[in-house]
Amino acid sequence: MILLALRCLDSSWRWLYNKGKESFWGMPKTEKIKRMCDFGMKEMKQILIVEDDIELNKGLCKALEAEDRKLIACTDLKTAGEQVLFGGIDLILLDINLPDGNGMGFLAEIKKNFPGISVVLLTANDTDIDIVNGLESGADDYITKPFSLSVLRARVNTQLRKKTGEEAKIIKTGRFSFDFTNQKFWTGEGLTELSKTEQKLLYIMVSNQGNILTRERLIEYVWNRSDFIDENSLSVAVKRLRDKLKAVDTIQTIYGIGYRWEKL
Repeated sequence: MILLALRCLDSSWRWLYNKGKESFWGMPKTEKIKRMCDFGMKEMKQILIVEDDIELNKGLCKALEAEDRKLIACTDLKTAGEQVLFGGIDLILLDINLPDGNGMGFLAEIKKNFPGISVVLLTANDTDIDIVNGLESGADDYITKPFSLSVLRARVNTQLRKKTGEEAKIIKTGRFSFDFTNQKFWTGEGLTELSKTEQKLLYIMVSNQGNILTRERLIEYVWNRSDFIDENSLSVAVKRLRDKLKAVDTIQTIYGIGYRWEKL
């Protein structure tokens, strides 16, 4: 039923529909293509709204709507968890008191397994103890009901700006999140420890997602001097990296050439 999992219209479709459908379809073909390509190049931020009050959920979608955003709305934790596993979520607006559980437990799981996702708690629990507990549990912000939509928008925008700055240090791809500066590597199931060799191998792969990297290039980058390294060393390192990240399908072997990190 639609009440179990609301999904706001994709902002890209809203943009295409609302920005003057008559003028768009009346454009020359070349201009249409240019407009659609320009729009497709914009970085879409995904916001997941977890709120069981249907009318409030709809209002939040409308209030946060923007050309560069995709809004996904859920009314329970089960559906919210499924959406997170799909990947790509940048920020979660999370109610604490939900039909199938407490949002605080969901917050803890998100911060443990998907630390790159910002979480803003949105709740009627407005005592000082509630607010302190929420922030100390990892929430990036805490907004109490009732609230001003303009204040909500401002706080969400602030979190998204902060996230943009942090993303320069963290590489996200699908369910993976890699912080090479602090040597923290998340697979979606928790932190994974990698050796220096595995970190270098991972870095060059995810920095060239979708591109085939030859064995020679990988050996030269990881070990600096390829003359003294047995090619079997590379095969062993790739296998260990695959196993640790559980990335059997993501790290692809291009037989006779090298390897490729599948672009997710």
